[in-house]
Amino acid sequence: MYGWTGNILRINLTTGAVKKETYTEEFARTWVGGRGFAVKILYDELKPGIDPLGPDNKFIVAVGPIAGIPAPNTGKTVVAAKSPLTGGYADGNLGTRITEHLRRCGYDVLIVEGRAAVPSYIALENDAVSILPAGEIWGQGTYATHDWIYKKYGRAAGVLSIGQAGETLSLFAVVRSLEGRAGGRPGMGAVMGSKNLKAIVAKGNKPIPQADPQGMKALGASDLKKVGEMDKKSGWSKQSTNGVLAWCNEVAALPVRNMRRTHHPDAWKVDGERLNNARVATYGCPNCTMRCGITIHDHEGHESELDYENIGMLGPNLEIFDLDQVASLNYMCDDYGFDTISAGGTLAFYADAIDRGHTTGTFAFGDAERAKELLRMASRREGVGNLIAQGSLRMARAFGHDSEKYAMQAKGLELAAYNCKFCPGMALAFGTAPIGGTHKESWVITYELNQTARDSYGPEKSAKVIELQRIRGGLFEMLTACRFPWVEIGWGLENYPIYFNKITGLNWTLDDFWKTSDRVYALIKLFWLREMPDIDRRFDYPPGIWFEPSNADTEGPIAGKFLERDKYDGLLQHFYDQRQWDRRGIPTRRLIQTLGLEAEAADAEKYGRLE
Repeated sequence: MYGWTGNILRINLTTGAVKKETYTEEFARTWVGGRGFAVKILYDELKPGIDPLGPDNKFIVAVGPIAGIPAPNTGKTVVAAKSPLTGGYADGNLGTRITEHLRRCGYDVLIVEGRAAVPSYIALENDAVSILPAGEIWGQGTYATHDWIYKKYGRAAGVLSIGQAGETLSLFAVVRSLEGRAGGRPGMGAVMGSKNLKAIVAKGNKPIPQADPQGMKALGASDLKKVGEMDKKSGWSKQSTNGVLAWCNEVAALPVRNMRRTHHPDAWKVDGERLNNARVATYGCPNCTMRCGITIHDHEGHESELDYENIGMLGPNLEIFDLDQVASLNYMCDDYGFDTISAGGTLAFYADAIDRGHTTGTFAFGDAERAKELLRMASRREGVGNLIAQGSLRMARAFGHDSEKYAMQAKGLELAAYNCKFCPGMALAFGTAPIGGTHKESWVITYELNQTARDSYGPEKSAKVIELQRIRGGLFEMLTACRFPWVEIGWGLENYPIYFNKITGLNWTLDDFWKTSDRVYALIKLFWLREMPDIDRRFDYPPGIWFEPSNADTEGPIAGKFLERDKYDGLLQHFYDQRQWDRRGIPTRRLIQTLGLEAEAADAEKYGRLE
């Protein structure tokens, strides 16, 4: 078998047992890697109803067949588990040196189960596997943790770690790596913390099995150079992802004041041009020639790596327009190990609830210093910080007063930085994202606003959402690679089957990946069905406030506009029909048979009948 190592490393922190397992070529072809491996393992091995923060949950680190092999942006790793934030399947990806080193230690998947008796970290050095005490770094932030690890293992080592937010089990704690890389928004850092697992370190030098290693080496080097040249010609890296901020403000899609507003006259103060002007360093993931990590000095003088999502959610969404203060909030989130999107969304919800008299507190929009103090309190679970650490949906349920409708989340996960009070297609993308309110699955908003009618609820939009889910949430999450060369500078999708085939010796086309992607999405939905048998189409809805006429803008390009509930429901039905899901949003028996998921469906049917 080429392209895959064929090996899984299983570590039980309760017993200290370490076991090397193998998987078949059939398994590899069926699930490809990354997210595909993760959801299949979790579906097979987790009993429905387990406590996500208990020892029965499993923390998965998984890579795909092109991961770590020099080619455009192949430095990605998927982390996955049952989510403590949403209660369903959850994962995330991040750029990290773990990607290559895990494979060079001889593994494509790491499964961590149980719970260590004391704070610990895992070290992989080729065939050697150690579970070591982490008392010296427990209680430390991720920056100090990484420095400590680098002193022991060298800066070339692959590292995944958590900060204090993961240790205190914040439900939106993430896994951190490199300078500003993070992944696993629905609480993957908390799952590590629940296992007393502070970090994972890997160093390996074994060859990664490839069908044509010399051919891939030459092709990868050539294509990395081409992507770098395309990036320089386009100028994308000058502003990186934050280049979209000015556009969002112009088209009334910017998150402002807990997404109550869609644009703001001061947004230019935190836009991509201002970020580029303040740049002091630039970072990127392994195998990247279009580095997106623009770093500036924050209010306290730290180097803080920023992108659009954390600027949008910690800046305009909190009505904070001092870039150095936004950078400070971002730095704190990175150090504590908070997800920046959920942190910004939850703090904005708190300020909004205070404004509306649905709770009491001393926080207001625009107050950067109080926001910092609230993050500190949340990292320690002190006072109101204990509630903030649980995310906006749980806060809303605690406050009552029907405040849940303006908790800007889907499936319990805070929405990313796109205000869709009048963007039906992007609202559908948020509502149907398999882990909750992420933009990564289907960033359909540019298509919706640039290439079709904004006010359309037609089947062309649902078809585009599915197309992008297959690419972004399927192809890239399984291979595992970064989508930026394709989405930002036009590097063709046709390149990825070429890499895959040269590495594996197979002869796949993009259509093979689309079917595999549909299989992965169907299994994720069956996972949710087992955990929540009563789910229905409301499960795939965006926040209720977007359907309220009183929430419509009073001026600007979408004045008086809002999502219409019956039309959204029709758009959702287009989505279900095109995916061959039933009216509840569950894969049909016909689709199950096509995808070869009969055994998994039989298990799921114990909890909710399939049509």
